[in-house]
Amino acid sequence: MAKKITKIPATLNRFNLEPVVAIRKRRVAGYARVSTDRDEQATSYEAQMAYYKAYIENREDWEFVGMYSDEGISATNTKKRDGFKQMIEDALAGKIDLIITKSVSRFARNTVDSLSTIRKLKEKGVEVYFEKENIWTLDAKGEMLLTIMSSFAQEESRSISENTTWGKRKQFADGKGAVAYSRFLGYDKDFEINEEEAKIIRLIFRLFISGKTFYGVAQEMERRGIPSPAGRRKWYASTVKSIITNEKYKGDALLQKQYTTDFLQKKRKKNEGEIPQYYVEGHHKPIIPPPVFDYVQAEIVRRSKMGRYSGADIFANKVRCGCCGNWYGAKVWHSQDKYRRVIYRCNKKYQKGKEPCESPHFSESELKEIFMKALNLLIEEKEECIDNLKELIEDTCQTDELEVQQERLEAEIELLTEKINSVIRENTRIVQDQEEYQKKEDTLRNLYEKKKEKLGELNDMIQERKDKRGILTNFIMNLQDLDGEQVEFREELWGGLLDEIVAEKDKSCRVIFRGGIEVTI
Repeated sequence: MAKKITKIPATLNRFNLEPVVAIRKRRVAGYARVSTDRDEQATSYEAQMAYYKAYIENREDWEFVGMYSDEGISATNTKKRDGFKQMIEDALAGKIDLIITKSVSRFARNTVDSLSTIRKLKEKGVEVYFEKENIWTLDAKGEMLLTIMSSFAQEESRSISENTTWGKRKQFADGKGAVAYSRFLGYDKDFEINEEEAKIIRLIFRLFISGKTFYGVAQEMERRGIPSPAGRRKWYASTVKSIITNEKYKGDALLQKQYTTDFLQKKRKKNEGEIPQYYVEGHHKPIIPPPVFDYVQAEIVRRSKMGRYSGADIFANKVRCGCCGNWYGAKVWHSQDKYRRVIYRCNKKYQKGKEPCESPHFSESELKEIFMKALNLLIEEKEECIDNLKELIEDTCQTDELEVQQERLEAEIELLTEKINSVIRENTRIVQDQEEYQKKEDTLRNLYEKKKEKLGELNDMIQERKDKRGILTNFIMNLQDLDGEQVEFREELWGGLLDEIVAEKDKSCRVIFRGGIEVTI
């Protein structure tokens, strides 16, 4: 007996559960995006907005519900595209039936983002129309075409990213760098010095040289009511450190400090040796004279080697006991009465079970007087001192030969790296005796480690000589600026010229200036 089949037509739309014969205009939205803020792109953006508004309103079976847009934002992912995210949210909430956009690349250049978003919309019966490719996503072949076109868009984005990266790295190799000017205190566009902001930078360096710590400088900036680079009242020690150690303030530029690891997510990472960096000397006009900057970097290293450095006041870590070698510190006498007095004495003067240290104590005024006497004696012999220091720089601070060795070692290490990688690749392609292969690799790696160790020692020697040059050059500059007898005590001279005062038990003091110059008072 023949089978009889009767078709029962659908009466409800499976997406919105409305009768299929129901007459209702489709609620349509447009989406426009340009990826840069350039004038020509702005024109394109405005044209897209006007075009799609008119295009939708001219259809009698469509109801225009609005335009969504993102201006000056990349499409490689959707995380920062507020207009796009709001549109998808409204569509999933049932406020939109159809989204019209120019092309797949305007919607997303990330295949995964594009497809996952389209599938979410399809589940709610929301269709997307890509005008350029003529793709309707509810159409049977729409997803296949979309997958292909999204992949093309993603590869286009990869190509653009690689070309842009190559262009930037070529600029770096040519010594051309860019700066985030919005928060780069001291400089305006094209490395033009902003004189008002430059005063703040010079103040920060002076305060550090006078003996303050990073935290102490930050506190002083707050006390003076000077806004931070972010325009806030609060200053942090890390902010001060980043300013004091930024080579751009001496007119140099270290390029490619960070790089993009993922062109889709735009993730940035600190360059820790994965790709080349370029250090450009004399890149632009400095705010801080190079010798002063170099001196400050050497001072940072010196303080770090002291263990616990105290910047509580300018005399901390500056006066040493000639009897036991410990630092002097501030002590308060008669703290509760009218005879209150602050003196400085050896921190280990009185220790349980030991005889008191015989070193004398000093008042603040006495320490200042000792320094000023020694400084004026030094000024009397200024020319001879400067000549001796210049000769010392020539004899002990040269780095030319070491830098030639450094370049040769770096080239050898680079060659060894290529050899190791070549041996590893060859082992993955060709069957080899693994014992012999391992010996070869171990030999190369051991040689690599020895040369790296030697390079590290060489780098330390070069830096040590550069630090010493910075200290001596800064000392000479300060000394050259002093003429005649100095009467007024200045903190920047105390911090910039003095290494330490060694107090002997007979109350004589050896005043040791930077560069090893010693005067006894």
